[in-house]
Amino acid sequence: MKSLKEQTDAKIASGRLAKPEFMKGVDEVIEEAKAFEKGANAIKIGQKAPDFKLPNPEGELIALDNLLEKGTVVVTFYRGDWCPYCNLQLRALQARLGEIHELGATLVAISPQVPDGSLTKSEINEMDFIVLSDQDAKVASEFGVAWEVPEFLLDHMRVDRNLDLAAINNGNGSVLPIPATFILSSDGVVQWSYVNVDYRTRSEPEEIIAALKELS
Repeated sequence: MKSLKEQTDAKIASGRLAKPEFMKGVDEVIEEAKAFEKGANAIKIGQKAPDFKLPNPEGELIALDNLLEKGTVVVTFYRGDWCPYCNLQLRALQARLGEIHELGATLVAISPQVPDGSLTKSEINEMDFIVLSDQDAKVASEFGVAWEVPEFLLDHMRVDRNLDLAAINNGNGSVLPIPATFILSSDGVVQWSYVNVDYRTRSEPEEIIAALKELS
């Protein structure tokens, strides 16, 4: 099976062939974001993660404290089920979920999407990990990974993708999480993290599993 990086690299390469000007614009936006150190405010290794209580697709509130009582928690922020890179990442995590569970960890995926009937039909929500809704990006902000999306990308979503983020995210139409993953020990302290403002690049499941093995 191809690694997540191989899959995302292939997705990027096909995008460069199909829409070279758009991908060039994305590169420029990402470089500008990196220049301003977007993501530099993300919580660091050794810091305690902020507690949260968020709804799952059925509207049931899930608290981080309750999950930590069971052991290690892997928290990953993704943009939404409309994002092809997010789908690649979460499918890759689903494929290694058995190993994650064997290492005593719970996987939680958080996006700004509304937990309504349409979301429960999502492929992501048929996977075997916990999916939560952070509609106002408050939790993403507390973790330091909320990003005001540049107008260039918002325009592409509206025009080329026919995506209405305000509707998808219940009024939050311009803030998305930087794709980021945090491993929290049972006391809620960050033991490992991956944060990258380039939404096309994600942490490898193998890296997460290796970090969990180090902690076990």
